[in-house]
Amino acid sequence: MVDLSVILAGFADAFTPINLLFVVCGVMLGQFVGAMPGIGPVMAMAIAIPFTFVIDPLPAIAFLVGINKGGLVGGAVPAILINTPGTPDAAATAMDGHPLAQQGKPEKATKMALYSSVTGDTFSDIVLVTISAPLALVALKMGPVEILALMVFAFSVIAGLVGKSISKGIIAAALGMLAATVGLDPEHATPRYYFGYFELYDGLPLAAVAIGMLAVAEILRRLASSKKGSTAAIAQQKDMVPADRRVSFAEYWACRFTMLRGAFIGTILGALPGVGSTAAAFMSYAATKKSSKDPESFGKGNLQGIAAAESANSAVMGANLIPLLTLGIPGSVGAALIISAFVIHGIQPGPLLFEEQGRLVYGLFGAMIMANFANLFVGQLGLRLWSFVIRAPESLIFSTAILLCIAGVYLATGGLFGVIIMLMAAALGYVMTSFGFSPVIFIIAFFLGGRFEIALSQSLVLLDGNVLALINYPIALALFAIALITMVWMIWADRQKEL
Repeated sequence: MVDLSVILAGFADAFTPINLLFVVCGVMLGQFVGAMPGIGPVMAMAIAIPFTFVIDPLPAIAFLVGINKGGLVGGAVPAILINTPGTPDAAATAMDGHPLAQQGKPEKATKMALYSSVTGDTFSDIVLVTISAPLALVALKMGPVEILALMVFAFSVIAGLVGKSISKGIIAAALGMLAATVGLDPEHATPRYYFGYFELYDGLPLAAVAIGMLAVAEILRRLASSKKGSTAAIAQQKDMVPADRRVSFAEYWACRFTMLRGAFIGTILGALPGVGSTAAAFMSYAATKKSSKDPESFGKGNLQGIAAAESANSAVMGANLIPLLTLGIPGSVGAALIISAFVIHGIQPGPLLFEEQGRLVYGLFGAMIMANFANLFVGQLGLRLWSFVIRAPESLIFSTAILLCIAGVYLATGGLFGVIIMLMAAALGYVMTSFGFSPVIFIIAFFLGGRFEIALSQSLVLLDGNVLALINYPIALALFAIALITMVWMIWADRQKEL
């Protein structure tokens, strides 16, 4: 277990003025980009990662976490006001949020989204702080065979649950693994697929690939489909009575079981790699509607519907860090980008992280708790401001974002070669998205490719090429079996949808 002095020192590092500044700035930026449909916190995080290279690890990672948390709140603003989710996970929020805004209660809807989001997020953070260290101890007892089986299981879940087709998910994962083989062989240091470019000896730069596929490709896609539109009309705020401008404690307390259910669902699903906050939000919304005494009121401006969606999608954020910190496996795109920040600062996430960087980990936990309070405070002041953000022209925002991507990758990789890789990754990401292949799976497989290869090589040595020797590794055998069952079930479900 981590020493108490290390835990206290980590929390003390978190609650410093400089760290608080980065957390608040991250939350503000996250709410800003979340309120702009099509931008989202993932793109902002991808752009911001290279710029965090020049600051200390804790404020750098806390800044990215602040962006991610703020984006969850900001995404609900356009979903409620103009029925256009700022982030995909806010789609469920729009189902009751927008009808409530059309009834002349936009502030009540946005504040309920804020309060339930902070509640769900705080719940998952508490779970993360309490169970991550014990899970890391369990992970330390896992050998190469168990790690290989765990990665196979993670890939099977991610390939099946991210994207619309499991076959395309498997192909995207295979392409990511192929990209991870560029550079020196981790076992024999033999150069592979470098095509005479010695810059590729260390492999494709993670920052360039991630920013290219997740940010630049999305920007290009949005620019290609950008068109002028009108903002849906909502009731003028001057016509609202005071009770419609706020959420009373009685209204908040009436939603307590809904928020608790949503936070629980979001935390459970968030700990599973690849499930995502969108699935959690809709699952929580459906569970709340089914258990309601008045299900007909849902979709017509019910506060319970907003609370269910927002508490669940926000709870996913903290839970996503459970597999990241304990196993080194990212559970979402945001978690994969946070891993990129760890790697840029020379830190390898995984079971040894608590032993080698315990102070940093608990500093991060403190920063996450601080970010929840910052989300509440900034959201209270900024909800009206963010409602004006959604009117900004997309062409101006996206062109500026591309320039920031180029500058960031240039700084992170130390030259134009990284920018070229970024543009190539953007082109690949654009093509993959156009044909229904998930860039998210590609990035996660690309990051885990090196570790997967090492675990595979070590496992083959331990098993001496004999598959039957797996009987001596019951945990690995169970994980392989679960992965196989998961794949078979998902393929069957995929075919049922086509019928």
